[in-house]
Amino acid sequence: MARKHKSPRTLRKVENRYDAAGSGRRMAGWNAPSTGPNKAVVGLQKIRDRVRDAVRNDWAGASSVRVWTTNIVGTGIMPRLRTKEAKLKEKLNKLWNSWVPFADADGVLDFYGLQLLGARTWFSGGELFIRERPRRPSDGLPVPYQVQLLEGDMVPLLDTAIWPGLQAGNMIYQGIEVNPIGQRVAYWFYKQHPGDNPPAAMPQELTRVPAEFVQHLFDPQRPGQMRGVSDMASIAAKLRNVMDFDDAVLEKQKLSNLFTLFITRALPSGSEDSITGLPFSGDPNEPIAGLEPGISQELLPGEDVKFSTPPDAGANYTDFMRMQNLGVAAGMGTPYELLSGDVKDVSDRTLRVLINEFRRLCEQRQWLLFIPKMCQPVRASWAKYAELSGVLTPDEAVEARNVDWAPQGWAYIHPVQDVQAKQLEVEAGFRSRSSVISERGYDPDSVDQERADENKREDQLGLKPDPKTTPANKPA
Repeated sequence: MARKHKSPRTLRKVENRYDAAGSGRRMAGWNAPSTGPNKAVVGLQKIRDRVRDAVRNDWAGASSVRVWTTNIVGTGIMPRLRTKEAKLKEKLNKLWNSWVPFADADGVLDFYGLQLLGARTWFSGGELFIRERPRRPSDGLPVPYQVQLLEGDMVPLLDTAIWPGLQAGNMIYQGIEVNPIGQRVAYWFYKQHPGDNPPAAMPQELTRVPAEFVQHLFDPQRPGQMRGVSDMASIAAKLRNVMDFDDAVLEKQKLSNLFTLFITRALPSGSEDSITGLPFSGDPNEPIAGLEPGISQELLPGEDVKFSTPPDAGANYTDFMRMQNLGVAAGMGTPYELLSGDVKDVSDRTLRVLINEFRRLCEQRQWLLFIPKMCQPVRASWAKYAELSGVLTPDEAVEARNVDWAPQGWAYIHPVQDVQAKQLEVEAGFRSRSSVISERGYDPDSVDQERADENKREDQLGLKPDPKTTPANKPA
């Protein structure tokens, strides 16, 4: 018997597919353009402006940036030399520490302050440009080199194949020059910030800076993305609406407390006005006393007051605001409890889970973005210019670049339990004591030297406790 086959039309009817790919009534209003990674950031300047406005004027926006910068940078991400040569290590650390106060090309911050400013600029503006600024030996710096931080506004969203100074065959995409194989070869910067209204006598010319002198810090969300967008872009509209709602409720409460009592009296014609003492005229244009909280105001005969009764936030206000701020916190990747300071009804165990998850996200951004795009390039350039100026030999410059970066250690959630857990890990051989010290943001060599110095000093001063009197050796 011949075998029957289903027609192609029948097969299409039973074909499985994603609901999100449908075009029926449920999805008719969902207009999702198929834009590329760079076309999708059209309006980037408007996004930056609105996010910065939210950071300036909205407590949730300001708190989000503050929480992130505090946990990413803390008091600074420090370089730790890998060399074990004590004299070389001392020389390199001394040279680095003497340069740190002069790191800022604007002369405002030291290097660790630049880290904080860089993180704040990155999270509020979505990107940061770090420009290498060589200096003359006559400038008197320990190493003739400084760092300049530039906002994303300094690089225009310019797309062109023809521009004065543009190399043949290269293209400019969103202010970034790329060669025919797509490599970044230069950045085009304004000479002054376009938002500072430079004088008309100083035209906004663009300056070409080779890519070897610039680091571009941003978190690309799609392959091929050229410019960075703030994480707050997805919640900027919500931030504004919640802020407007909160302000409206506050104004309503202020207005509802302006007055407490109105008095109306039916005065006969020709009688005196109880307020002015003059014959009552009934003039409707006569001003009343200024309104203040708690005032008692008499009205003219025949006048009355009616109050509007808008919906009261009442018992729903707290829950509504909390739900909105939960969405804001989720959009920024910030635990709601850290964003708002509201730890009501949060158990100790739940808080530990939240903080550990947030710390994992912080470490992801520290080690995959911030350290490789800001910290290590600055250190490498510092070593390069120290070598070029003759302060370091080529071999010393190699060791100067060879560092591990140590972010500030996380605070203990349960100091006793956390320390005991690390002690057990070391004793069981699961990790080294040096790794525990490094995790706290300290240099193991420095800690060991400090311990040795303290033991020596205690021996010299006779401060060592008597083993017979220590708790561990007392009889039961």
